[in-house]
Amino acid sequence: MAIVKVCGIETEYGILLRGSGESNPIAASSVLINAYVQDLQQSPVPGGERIEWDFEDESPGNDARGFAREGAMPPEVETHLVNTVLTNGARYYVDHAHPEFSTPECADALEVVRFDRAGEVILARSIDAAARSLPTGQGIFIYKNNSDGKGNSYGCHENYMMDRAVPFGRIVRHVMPHFVTRQIYCGAGKVGCETASPNDKKVTFQLSQRADFFEEEVGLETTLKRPIVNTRDEPHADAQKYRRLHVIVGDANMSEVSTLLKVGTTAIVLAMIEDDWFGERELSLATPVQAIRRISHDLTLSEPMTMANGSTMTAIEIQWELLDLARKYAEDRGLECVNQAVGTDVLQRWEAALSALETDPSTQAGQVDWVAKYRLLEGYRDRHGLDWDDHRLAAMDLQYHDVRPEKSLAARVGLERVTTDAGVIEAITEPPRDTRAYFRGKCLQKWAGSVAAANWDSLVFDLGSDPLRRVPMMEPLKGTAEFVDRLLEECQTPAELIERLGS
Repeated sequence: MAIVKVCGIETEYGILLRGSGESNPIAASSVLINAYVQDLQQSPVPGGERIEWDFEDESPGNDARGFAREGAMPPEVETHLVNTVLTNGARYYVDHAHPEFSTPECADALEVVRFDRAGEVILARSIDAAARSLPTGQGIFIYKNNSDGKGNSYGCHENYMMDRAVPFGRIVRHVMPHFVTRQIYCGAGKVGCETASPNDKKVTFQLSQRADFFEEEVGLETTLKRPIVNTRDEPHADAQKYRRLHVIVGDANMSEVSTLLKVGTTAIVLAMIEDDWFGERELSLATPVQAIRRISHDLTLSEPMTMANGSTMTAIEIQWELLDLARKYAEDRGLECVNQAVGTDVLQRWEAALSALETDPSTQAGQVDWVAKYRLLEGYRDRHGLDWDDHRLAAMDLQYHDVRPEKSLAARVGLERVTTDAGVIEAITEPPRDTRAYFRGKCLQKWAGSVAAANWDSLVFDLGSDPLRRVPMMEPLKGTAEFVDRLLEECQTPAELIERLGS
């Protein structure tokens, strides 16, 4: 049976420093994150101390295929940039030239949405904190998007825990069609095109912000020659039992429903792959890289894609095939590995989205980002008689992704919520209760002054004498509230905690 799909999202946010003459995004990102941490230190919230990231187990050059293509450039580990861990179990840091927020490990897609939204609030609060230290006339602006409009893209990466025993080739074969076509309901929408379009077709608006930037089917890179299926083999868990599928092909969504579908459908597809549920069902595309761009550029959702067997299918038809498999899988095996209730809701929303997109996409304006954005921009364009290359439409596209609720256009178009305000606010400081993130977050709340460093699979304690003590957390579903609440309550010092854990 498929294992629980522990999952999470890493979002690189677009950043702009205005009023400084010359903008250094790395410096601006550092100012942003440091300002937020300093605010925490002055607040009554437990665990406001700055906790450094432990890079000891970072190995982004490991390739799931056992080899890397000649000339491949794995991501650089930037140990010198600002990097901290929060009491909700999340990581908040500078990645290349962007502030990045990585949610804590979550046990289902709905929890991912909640912590992803908490990340947006943390970025908005960071803007306010930074404003108090910036010179008069300067301001930092943050956007949850994926493109600067100048040929540069930054990612929204997903992560899913999988059984190490599943052959990587099987994963690639069956997840590829899903990654290429799921943009029809989780694309964030984008004005224009930053690469040459197939058949030299002029692209005025497209479904996805990321589709233009993928050049290979499978590979290790994340910033150059981006692959649809990334091969990074860095499980952040027991490598004998688990792999972490690192997904770089998705857009950053403002719509909670789009995020839920993006993560929820992918978790179900991966569970089906683990259980070898596809059988003889063959959905492989002939040219996935070309297909992901063509689908993004096709607002009618009706263009046929050539399949590996010579037949043709549209993106919607491929998604219907996947949904049909998923419904039969749910009936036969159940959906406990993705949370039964959440998985059932995802299936229902998946079907509703496909039905609506097939008949009248405009009816998904409350659920799907690209539809909401297109309706907003098309209405403005019609009222003012603008061409699609008018700079005002590009500005509105960007403003859709502003993390400040009072400035964000996404906050004004009536997007459906699947979280509550109270749940999101709680997630800013409190970790999920059903993964190891709970142990990490609670230790930071109680003993931050004694935590020397942290990463996904361990905590390093400084007990005041040599040596430092590392607590491994190799099982993502241990360290939960059920397992450690009583232990944490009974231990008065980190030394007592270490002793109890050792016994």
